[in-house]
Amino acid sequence: MWLVEQELGSATLADGTPVRFAVAGRGPVAIHLPGWVSHLELGWAVPAARQFYEGLATGRTLVRYDRPGCGMSGRTSRTDVVDLEMEVIRAVATAVGVDRFDLVGASFGAPLAVRWAARHPQSVAHLVLYGGWVDGGAVAPPGIREHVLGLVDQHWGLASDVLTEIFAPDADAGFRAMFSRYQRESAPAGWAHVLLAACYDIDVSEDLGRIVAPTSVIHREDDRAVPLAEGERLAAGIDRATLTVLPGRTHIPFAGDSHSVLNAMRGGLGLPALLPQAPPRLTSRQTQVAALVARGWSNRQISEELVISERTAESHVERIRDRLGFRSRAQVAAWYVATSSVD
Repeated sequence: MWLVEQELGSATLADGTPVRFAVAGRGPVAIHLPGWVSHLELGWAVPAARQFYEGLATGRTLVRYDRPGCGMSGRTSRTDVVDLEMEVIRAVATAVGVDRFDLVGASFGAPLAVRWAARHPQSVAHLVLYGGWVDGGAVAPPGIREHVLGLVDQHWGLASDVLTEIFAPDADAGFRAMFSRYQRESAPAGWAHVLLAACYDIDVSEDLGRIVAPTSVIHREDDRAVPLAEGERLAAGIDRATLTVLPGRTHIPFAGDSHSVLNAMRGGLGLPALLPQAPPRLTSRQTQVAALVARGWSNRQISEELVISERTAESHVERIRDRLGFRSRAQVAAWYVATSSVD
C-alpha cells in the first residue's frame, strides 16, 4: 500500500474562479508550485510522481494545486499568468489556514516561488527551487522558443511528445507515453501556449535580492530543458542560498534519479533523507483488468473478454482502486500506461 493519501479541497479567487488543491501528510505546511501544467488526480496516479510527493509529504503537510486552466481547476480568461499565480498562492494558503509556510517550486514553479518569496518575505519559512531559472529568455534561443510555441498551438499532440523528449530524454517508453498524455489532459492547447509563453517571459532578476528565507537551489547538471547556468544564477542572486548540482539531464523531478532530487529537497526543508520505497504491485489478474481499463473498456466488456461475471469485473476494478489509492478509472488507466512498456 501507499504510505500517504491525498485529500482534495477548493479555494476561490476574487473573480469566482475555483482552484482545486490536494493535501497530503502531516507537519508544517509546504506549498508545492507546479511546473507549467498539472493535473492533481492524474499526477497522483503516476507511480514515480506519487512516490516523490509522498516523500515530500513525510514530515510535512504537502499542499499541491492546479492553477486555473489546468487539471481540476476552473477555466480563466486572464492572461497575466504571474499575477494570477500570486493570487492563487494566497487563496490556497488562506484555504488551508496558514500565513507562513515552506514553498517548493519546480520548473516554472521556481521563478514563481521566487516572485512570491520576494513580495511576501515573512510568509516563507523555507524556499526550495528545483530546475528553475531567473530569465525565461535564457532558457532557449528565440527561434526554438517560437518553434515550440507554434507547435503547441498547431499540433498539441506532437508538441506534447516533443516536450516529453526534452523533459525526460532518458525515460522509458511507458513513462514517455504517460507524460505526453498527462500534458494534453492537463491543459488545452490554447492555454498550454499561454503558460509556455509565460515560462519564457518571466524574469525575476530584480526579486532575488529581496528574499530572506533560507533557500536551497537544486539543478541537474545537464538538464536539457533549463541550462544549469540559470540554476547557478538563482543561487548566486539569493543571499546565503545553497546550490546542489545533481548528475543527469532529465528536467522532470520525479523522473531519472528522482530519489536524489527528493532528498535534496527534503534537506532544503530541514527534513532527514529517506530510504527508497517500493510502490505497490498488482496481481497478474488485476494487471490484466487494469490493461483493459486503460483501453476504456466497461465492466461488461471486461467480463466478456475474461469470461467472468460483470460483478467480478467490477470487484477487480474496486480492488485495484483500493490497492493503488485511486478515485477513478482514469487514474487506473494513467497508472497502467506509466508502468507498461509501450512500443
